[in-house]
Amino acid sequence: MIDARAARANPEDYRRRLARKGAADTFDAWLAADEHWRSVVPRVDELRARTKLKGKPTPEQLEELRGVKEELQAAEGELGAAEAERDALLTQLPNPPADDIPDGDSDEDAEEIRRWGELPELGEPKEHTEIGRFELERAARLSGARFGYFVGDTALLALAVHRYALDVVVREGFLPVLPPVLVREEAMYGTGFFPTDRSNIYALPEDELYLTGTSEVALAGLHMGEILDELPLRYAGYSVNFRREAGAAGKDTRGMFRVHQFSKVEMFAFCEPRVSADEHERLLAIEEQILQGLGLPYRVVNVAAGDLGAPAAKKYDCEGWFAFQQRYRELTSTSNTTDFQARRLQIRHRTGDGKSLEPVHTLNGTAVTDRATLAILENFQGDVPDVLRQYGAPGHVQR
Repeated sequence: MIDARAARANPEDYRRRLARKGAADTFDAWLAADEHWRSVVPRVDELRARTKLKGKPTPEQLEELRGVKEELQAAEGELGAAEAERDALLTQLPNPPADDIPDGDSDEDAEEIRRWGELPELGEPKEHTEIGRFELERAARLSGARFGYFVGDTALLALAVHRYALDVVVREGFLPVLPPVLVREEAMYGTGFFPTDRSNIYALPEDELYLTGTSEVALAGLHMGEILDELPLRYAGYSVNFRREAGAAGKDTRGMFRVHQFSKVEMFAFCEPRVSADEHERLLAIEEQILQGLGLPYRVVNVAAGDLGAPAAKKYDCEGWFAFQQRYRELTSTSNTTDFQARRLQIRHRTGDGKSLEPVHTLNGTAVTDRATLAILENFQGDVPDVLRQYGAPGHVQR
């Protein structure tokens, strides 16, 4: 959540930044609710003080006390309602975007930073489903649309891609983790996926658990409610992830690009606020290192303010080239969520004097997903990068 004290002190700056995410009206509503709550607090305090009588009360004092208690009961009810409204609006406010990102609300508004790699010259490139073995029809009979099997050489290639990425991030100082993929509601709220992204999350109502769409949720929750004495802390989670893709009807229906279930290696970092911008660049550099190691052409874009998720203040996407589609598509992303998640999850660290506490900054970055396998198939038409051979990948994918 946002820093309420800072927002009260500088509302115009917060309104300006939140307007870039389309949240100016919500911010104004929160300010009004917060002001209402703060105006009721002294009245409640004053009435509570009047209920504390010294010595034996006189009949007149008892009569007055009854009136004060009735007034206090009404004021406390008003205070509770005001607090609930304030807190509900606070959970709806996204992290204010950084100033060094472009305006806009779609991927077309992103700012291209750089490109790497030569685009393959292919006469008639085939789609990944024509090269690798993906059982889509059988998966549809089993699970419905947007599911698929990776089979044979294609499965070995996918596993090798993830194992390669894990090796890279471990060498970079990230601790490998196999996290839970079922979490409680407070973890979804704490990381900022609730309430805004609830429609994309699979729920198990009977158990009050949710399937995560990224191991970011579990890695962020690893230290929820804790005071961290040593920073930075860096983790790399491998998990199977689930997303309903509720807003993607009719979008990317071909192949395995946009599916409900996929595997991913995710980087996650806890750090001091003063170094989070540098940590963000570090995560991006690792993502690029992995893509370059696989030989995949890509471009880096600075995502537009209105296209950011609620937790992110700044996000880079690495978009890989897909030869069949003849365009760049998102392969990885890395976000600086500053103190937004840490405030919700109550994760703090000791400041330089060792006496005071402040929220840490959290950052996440995709090391690799199954989409990298699709890009390898389309760009190299079945040939496999040499770097993956040591992880059990075939030299050439056979259907």
